[in-house]
Amino acid sequence: MPAKLFPLNGVPDDEAEDVRALLRADEIDFYETAAGNWGISAPAIWLNDESQFAQARALIDEYQHERLLRVREEYARQQSEGRNRTIIDVIRENPLRFFAYLAVIVAIVYFSTKPFLDIGK
Repeated sequence: MPAKLFPLNGVPDDEAEDVRALLRADEIDFYETAAGNWGISAPAIWLNDESQFAQARALIDEYQHERLLRVREEYARQQSEGRNRTIIDVIRENPLRFFAYLAVIVAIVYFSTKPFLDIGK
C-alpha cells in the first residue's frame, strides 16, 4: 500500500530535487503527486512499498539535518559579512513598489474601518 513520505507544500525546488536524487540513489521506489491545476491538491512524494518507509524516512531526516546545518552556517556567514537583506534594502531596491503597496494597505484599512467609525454619527 502506498505511503506518504514527504509533503512538497512550500518546499524549495532544490530540496525536492535533492530528496528525489537521494531516493533514486538508494533505489527506493517512489512516485509524486502534483498540486494540480489550481494548486489545491496535496503535492507529495509517496512510496510504492510501505516496507521501505523506515529506510527512506531515515535518509530524509539525515539529509534535512545536514541541510539545516549548512543553511544556518551560510546565514551566519552572510550575517557576519553584512550581506543579509533587510527591509531597508528591499525598500531601497524598489521604493516605488514599496510605496504603492503601502498606499494599497492604507486604502484597505481605511475602507475596512470607515463604516464602523461612522456608526455612531
